[in-house]
Order: sequence, then C-alpha cells, then structure tokens
Amino acid sequence: MKTYISSWPASVECPPFPRRLAILGATGSIGDSALKVAAKHPERFTVTALAGGRNGKKLAALCARFRPAYAAVLDETARKEFLDHLPTGHAPELLVGPEAYVRLAAMDEVDLVLSSIVGAAGFEPTLAAAEAGKMIGLANKESLVLGGHLIRAACKASGAVILPVDSEHNALFQGLAGHGADHEIKRLILTASGGPFRGHDRAFLETVTRDQALAHPNWSMGAKISIDSATLMNKGLELIEACHLYGLPPEMVGVVVHPQSIVHSLVEYVDGSQLAHLGTPDMQVPIAHCLCFPERVTVDVPRLDLASVGTLTFEEPDLDAFPCLRLAREAFDAGPSHPIVLNAVNEIAVEAFLGERIGFTDIPTMIEAGLDRHAPVDVSTPEAVLALDHEVRRETEARL
Repeated sequence: MKTYISSWPASVECPPFPRRLAILGATGSIGDSALKVAAKHPERFTVTALAGGRNGKKLAALCARFRPAYAAVLDETARKEFLDHLPTGHAPELLVGPEAYVRLAAMDEVDLVLSSIVGAAGFEPTLAAAEAGKMIGLANKESLVLGGHLIRAACKASGAVILPVDSEHNALFQGLAGHGADHEIKRLILTASGGPFRGHDRAFLETVTRDQALAHPNWSMGAKISIDSATLMNKGLELIEACHLYGLPPEMVGVVVHPQSIVHSLVEYVDGSQLAHLGTPDMQVPIAHCLCFPERVTVDVPRLDLASVGTLTFEEPDLDAFPCLRLAREAFDAGPSHPIVLNAVNEIAVEAFLGERIGFTDIPTMIEAGLDRHAPVDVSTPEAVLALDHEVRRETEARL
C-alpha cells in the first residue's frame, strides 16, 4: 500500500527472533496483555526494557519476573516506590522522567518498541522510535493525532516500520493484506461498541456518573480510554489515526456501531466486497499479531464460536447524543493543529470528569469550545506540536 505511514511491513525484513522488546506503558492493560504473550512464547522475546509510569510497585514486580536490563518511571515518587519494592537479586538500570521513555524507545539494544502509553505523553517516545528506525507496535493513537505528519516523515527517513496494535486498526491492516492497492479501496469501516450508554439520549447522559461511564460492557481498559469509549471520542481519535496510518481522507473512513465487538473493522473494496476481521474481544490477539509479525502464534483467549454469539448487529452512531465523533472529523478537516487542540482539551476534560469536577456532557462541550477558539498555527516541528499541546492544556485548566 503506497500511502501507508511507513514501509508496508510485509515488504521489509523483520527483526529475527528472539526479538528484544521494550514496552512503554508496561503497567497498563496493553502492557499486561503484551507480557502475557511474551510469557507464553519466551523463546521469541527478550524483555529488554519496561516503562511503568507512576506505578513503581507493579513495575518492580514485573522486573522481578521478566528481568529486563532497563526500567523507567516518570518521577521521583515512582522511583522510590520502585526501589522499595524491587526484590533482591535483580537490579535493572533505572531511568527517571519523560526523557527516559525517549531513551528507551531509541536505544540500540531494542528491536521492537511497543508504544502503549496513554495520551499525548506517547508522542515523543513514538517519534523517537520512528527516528531510530525501529519496528513499532503502535497502541498510542494520540501519537498520530498530534503528529502523524511528523511520524510519517520520520519513518520515510529512517526505514522504521509501524504495526497497528489497536484492535480496529489491526483489523484494517489484516483486511488490507494482499489487497492493498490504493485504487482498489473504497473505504475503511471502523466498528465501535457504542460504550455503556448506547441508545441513551442526551438528557440521560447529563445524569451519568463516573462509575457508570467506567463500566465498559465488552473491554477491560484503563480509566481514560474507558471514558473516551463512553463519549465515542475514542472512535474519533481512531478515525484520525486511520487517516494518518493509511494516508486516506476522512470521507473514506466510516464508523458503524457494533455492540457485540466481534467484528473489529472492515475494508470495503471498489467491487462492493467487504473483508471483515472477527475475533474474541481480547487485546492479546492484535498484540501477538504485531509482536510476532509476520508469524502467528497461539494466545490464551477463548475461541470465537459464532453459533454461540448468534447475532451480530450494526447501526449508525448517534452524533447528536455523542458529538465527539463529529468533532474529531471536523478537527482533522480543519488542519493539522486542530487535532492537537481536540486531544489536549479532551484529556483535561476527561481528567476533570474522573475527578468529578464536571459532568459527562461537559466533555464534548469543552472540546467544541476549544476548537471554536483555535486559529490554525504551524505545527511542522515536534517543538511546535508540544508547545501548542501545553498551551491548550494550560488555557483549558484555567477555564475550568
């Protein structure tokens, strides 16, 4: 596929096994699933580096089990917690601060970087991995929302290869395999579960609580992604990610609500046919596909039994009740700086909702107001991207 963000992975020589693995976001749900895959296939991986954000205790336990040469945390509090809980007998080199993630992503001792940090914090490490020519398992959609144009340029310059980990984009990737000539594609179709509030109107959404919004019916995810799923912002960010990954305009990326979460996405071709990827909703499946690409391996998830599932249903998203999907599409159309604003305001708004400072429907209201205030600016450098991100966060916090 000529418009793919990097060299098409099937066309390049992949790192041999055992692959030296760095997991950025090792203590989150994606990290948990990735380490399950690594533990099941120890002959295929050397866990070289684990980064654990602010969860020093859990990171220490992971290091004791997988014995990486390097570990990283975000601050001194997490460093102390990590050292307090690290058992004797293994002492990885410990790096501290956001710059530690950048260093791990680019180090020579790593073949494959799994970028699974939540939010805009994943942009700099993902860009560093791309500039260093790594194979990247990308689970951080915000990297492309903020700077997809920069990551594309970095991949072209360095030869880095990106494999999409998000279940929807991994499904699209597999649906394009062997059929990826640009002129053959009619559109890409992302599926959305609809979250916990599918079918409810805006009046109901004004009453929902934090705990209700965190209760996703199908997936086990972190708090931020769960709220994004409830507002459909997660699907909006994935729409922008798809445009960057596959080099397509937003009018060629559709979204359909599929509450069973069995069909993970579809590729429609010009002859009217659609190729769908089906599977049990468990992130071990797309993670294993990326970590072991181009080979497939066994994973410990229930087999899909379509007879037991019985019925698969599909419906159009309700953009009146859930305007975040519309806002994401409009932001991408408006220019490269608008998605940065969209993401920054959303992250602040979600944090405020989780802290019970605002209501659920205030999230899209804040995002739309932030986009309305924004005048396009040049974001052709990483510094400009980060400066705008920080500026919007400060302004949004002040308005709160």
